[in-house]
This record gives sequence, structure tokens and C-alpha cells, in this order.
Amino acid sequence: MKKTRALALASIMALSLAACGGEGAGGATNETQSGNTTNSSENTSGEGKVVGVAMPEQTLQRWINDGNAVKEGLTELGYEVELQYGGNDIPTQQEQIDQMITKGVDVLIIASIDGASLSTQLDAAESAGIPVVAYDRLLTGNPNVDFYVTFDNGNVGVQQGTSLLQGLGILDADGNETGETGPFNVEFFAGSPDDNNAQFFFNGAISVLQPYLDSGTIVVKSGQTSFNQVATQGWDQARAQARMDDLVTANYRGSDKVHGILASNDALGRGAITSLQNSGYTLDDIPVVTGQDAEAASAKFIHEGWQYSTIFKDTRKLAAQSIVVAQDLLEGREPEANDTETYDNGEVVVPSYLLESDIVTKESLTSLLVDSGYYTQEQIESGSAG
Repeated sequence: MKKTRALALASIMALSLAACGGEGAGGATNETQSGNTTNSSENTSGEGKVVGVAMPEQTLQRWINDGNAVKEGLTELGYEVELQYGGNDIPTQQEQIDQMITKGVDVLIIASIDGASLSTQLDAAESAGIPVVAYDRLLTGNPNVDFYVTFDNGNVGVQQGTSLLQGLGILDADGNETGETGPFNVEFFAGSPDDNNAQFFFNGAISVLQPYLDSGTIVVKSGQTSFNQVATQGWDQARAQARMDDLVTANYRGSDKVHGILASNDALGRGAITSLQNSGYTLDDIPVVTGQDAEAASAKFIHEGWQYSTIFKDTRKLAAQSIVVAQDLLEGREPEANDTETYDNGEVVVPSYLLESDIVTKESLTSLLVDSGYYTQEQIESGSAG
């Protein structure tokens, strides 16, 4: 069975290459997107079954990639796909999932806008006998969640904190201390408070940075160090830019400079960078800025030197694993979990499959993003995966 599942996963990963590369980054709409019901004879295992896929929004390139990859992989296996994007609006996503349940989908894959906002829908799915797979973002406050597929989110934060320390020269490439004591002025930009993952990212990073905060090697001049102080509603780039404007005005006058920014994703990092560019920072004094998602626009920034790092969560792997899990549930098998302890959603500990991520810097940009087929060099240089 494990060999069969491994072969299936490899096959889905191969299919996802096209969906997550340049061609797969555009073309999706907010309308229902049904899978191709004309299937080859060797891909009929899903015949007559429908998978509902709810994605949060299309503002971030990564969610377009995810939606396309999941849809392509499921369609190739013979399933019909009901794919919807919620426009980052909770009532819209609730209505979309309600409609999928009413139409009688056979399984739901949900990347939520707010993990705590779908309890009514989860109860309805349970009543209808529809298994639910939480995709990348944990669904909370309800026991009716069958499985969770995500990356090791605590480790993502550890990688972000580590890359910040390496960029500042406090750690070397092997993670060893260099003896550099600073002090370095650093500011924090965490994710959305309604995204369960955001706290994992932030806590993971702080676990690495705390000793250097305690020693004074890192200084947060704004004094804003708690998650609630630095969280950014909706992971919104404009909000991050406006907050960076305020931080610069209040804390960094004259010769005082920002040396590092812990940004929990690429959009927040780009917002901070844009603010600093507007404040007169150049490539000679731009801070070490972290990120996450390896968005094309941020890959361009890394290539040019504006951003130091991003965390590459290969969404092809995430899509492929979610498809394997959905197929297991549809065929009455128990999905394979590699974590049954970490993700307590407030009602149950949800069995999970955690994937590994990679730190991308200018030195590893080509090997991780281009050589893997995720982007072309032209897409990185243009900052667009379209």
C-alpha cells in the first residue's frame, strides 16, 4: 500500500509542475470551476465523485497556484472539481461551502479565511457524511475536521528567525555564532490574527531570536514585540507598509537605521521594503528582510538584493498530499499522518501530515526555484509568474 501511495503522490507531483509554474499562476476566476469530466480510460477512479475545493483569495499568487494545482491533480484522477475562491470575505466563503454541501460534494478541501468561522459548515458537512480536509490553515473550534495537510509551521518560523540572524551576520551559513554582538535594530511583522498558522510562524521565529533580544544583540526600538502588537490583519501588504511608515517616523530619525525586519510572509516583507524605499533606503542600507511563500515578486527582490530571504513552501507538494488524503477518504482508507499531537483545534487533535520547507536566499534562488521547475529565470527577473 505504501509503495502504491508513493507512486500516486509522485504522479500527482509531476502533474502539479505545470499547475504551479508560470502557466499555472493565472487564469483562475471567482466563478465555479468544474473539472474536466472527459477522462482517459486509465484515470477513471474518481468517476462520478465531486471534490469541493475552497481557497481563501486570489490576491496572493500562492493561493492561485494552490487552487490550480489541486484542481489539475484531481481532474487528472477523474474527479469533478468544484473550485471556489472566497475573495478574502468570510461570508462569501461560508456561502460557497454551503453551496458545495447542498450540491452533494463527496469530500471538502478547505483553505479557510478564518479557521474559526466555519463551524456551521463543518457541522453540515458531518451531517451529510462529507469528510473535511483542512488545507494549510487549521480549522478550529469544531470536532468535524478529518485531516490537516500543511507544512511544519513552527519550523517555518525557526527558519525565518535563523535566516534573519544569518543575514545580520550573527550566525554563519552553518548556524554557528560568529561573535557579532550588534546591536541591530529589528522590527517584527507577523501574520493575520485570524490565521492559526500566524502564531506558529511567530513563535517559531521568536524561539530563535529570544536569546539575542535578551542579550541586547537585537533591539526592537518600537518596543512592539508581542504577537498582538505586530500582527497584520489579512496579511495585508498595504497595512504593513503603513505600519512601517509609522515605525520609521516614530523611531528611526537621523542616523538611526533599521537593520532587520522579521516579516512572516512575502507580502508583509514587500510592504515594509516599499515603505523603506520611500523613506530613502537604497540597496546599500536596506535591512535584512525575511519572507515566506517564494512569490515571484519577492524572488525578484531577492535577485536584486532588496529582500534577503523567503521560505519556499513548495505548494506542489501540499497540493499533491491533499489529493492523496482526499482519495484515501473517498475510498474508505485512513490517511497516513506523520503528526498526531501538535494541532489541537480546541475540540480535537487533528491528525496531520507535515511537509518540509526551505530557506531561499540569493545564493540558493536558482537551485531551489529555477532548477526545480517552480519558476523560470525570466519569471524571477520580471517578478511575475503570469
